[in-house]
Amino acid sequence: MASETVTRMSSVKGSPEIVDGRTPVADRIRERIRKAGARFHANDNIHAFVEDGELDLLQGEVERKLAEVLRTLVIDTESDHNTQDTARRVAKMYLREVFGGRYVPEPAVTEFPNIARLNELMIVGPVRVRSACSHHFCPIIGRVWVGVMPNEHSALIGLSKYARLVEWLMNRPQIQEEAIAQLAELLQDKMQPDGLAIVMEADHFCMQWRGVKDMESKMTNSVMRGSFLKDPNLRREFLALLSGRRD
Repeated sequence: MASETVTRMSSVKGSPEIVDGRTPVADRIRERIRKAGARFHANDNIHAFVEDGELDLLQGEVERKLAEVLRTLVIDTESDHNTQDTARRVAKMYLREVFGGRYVPEPAVTEFPNIARLNELMIVGPVRVRSACSHHFCPIIGRVWVGVMPNEHSALIGLSKYARLVEWLMNRPQIQEEAIAQLAELLQDKMQPDGLAIVMEADHFCMQWRGVKDMESKMTNSVMRGSFLKDPNLRREFLALLSGRRD
């Protein structure tokens, strides 16, 4: 005889607790994504597939799974006052904060026409980056610089909006090389500049906190598009201007 699924009400915002280990809210969201033929990699945004109220329920499911992880680590969460509420805190942190860029819509960004027909190099940064490595969920802390070569048809965005877009993209489990490629695609699509350059420099705690435990190593990489890729003089100008801002 097939085993019967036992359901009882959880204390987490009325979310049903499935005793056999299933995650009905996560399963529903996953099924919608698959039906749409979309991806749900760690660094993808899935906001369009999460219905109203489901994020609260999903947080309850994550909390219960994390409680099982703590028990499997042989941590006495019943008598250890430091970890009695850890599962709830970590679930909230993942969904609402450090991985929140997966579950919220893209921030509103007002775009302005290039009335003055600006066509000189603009550099924005450093913008602080806080992310997490997809491999170990360890922090990535760093800085991003953006260089833009607009043309008369380019859309311009406010300075603070660069930081908002960076935060939205980086608040997901990321690999640094893929993260700045995503940022380049987003800014290129919004602004349509002649050239776009992005440099990111970051500390990776998956190297500093574990593994080789090398506290000095950083990772620096860049993406060059359009005129930055074709014009070596423009690329040198950007990198030269950047060098004075990285100390």
